[in-house]
Amino acid sequence: MRLRSTLIVALAALSVTGAAFAQAPAATAATERPVVIEGVVPDQATKARLLKNLREVYGADRVVDRIQVESIATPPNWGEYVAGMITPGLKRVSPGKLEVNGQAVRVTGEVGNEALRQQVASDLSLASNTSYTVTNALKVGSQQKLLDQTLANRIIEFQSGSAKLTPLGMSILDEMVAKMAQMGDTSFVIIGHTDNVGQRESNLALSHARAQAVKAYMVQKGIAGNHLDVLGKGPDEPVADNTTNDGRARNRRIEFKIQ
Repeated sequence: MRLRSTLIVALAALSVTGAAFAQAPAATAATERPVVIEGVVPDQATKARLLKNLREVYGADRVVDRIQVESIATPPNWGEYVAGMITPGLKRVSPGKLEVNGQAVRVTGEVGNEALRQQVASDLSLASNTSYTVTNALKVGSQQKLLDQTLANRIIEFQSGSAKLTPLGMSILDEMVAKMAQMGDTSFVIIGHTDNVGQRESNLALSHARAQAVKAYMVQKGIAGNHLDVLGKGPDEPVADNTTNDGRARNRRIEFKIQ
């Protein structure tokens, strides 16, 4: 079957004839888009299994059921394999669609990076068996570029030696929150970095604390906490020369990555 709608943001599909998930744009960070599933399945048990998995991944309130039950022929254990493809990993694709027509599986849409592009297709292959053919038509999307352009090489400032944000730092984060709120179910990693002044262990702890502070601020502003992971890398990944004041300032930074 297939899953589909005006703007497809969750990719997962099932069906001998085709079925599709879809979502329309969210109005605010707190408004989650509906997920529509439509297509034809051979029996009520298959329909129930697919809806159960879909509701577990996206939440019952978001799922719109347009599945039809008809007496159609399917490959052995088809419903079991297709249900196994509906996992939280599908939320990494936005927008996107997964179509399962018989034993032909096709996944389209956008992901944040090449590693995710490969991982999503691999997960789909593992959920089926060797007789299913998975076509990976995913593309690395523009969301990471939008995040990078919003940050625009600016430094999110903290008070010296602490994880307390400055007013300027909060102002930049407000812009990042507005952009993230437009990205639906996308998940992000907040990465803290420091210069190399002082002990490495202390810098690792400070970078992690600052990433945590950024997460707390963004959650307060409406971004779902389960969409934000944090990582502190201390002085280990400099982007400039630590022997100059300007270089050290550039190394004391927060990065945002789509995962």
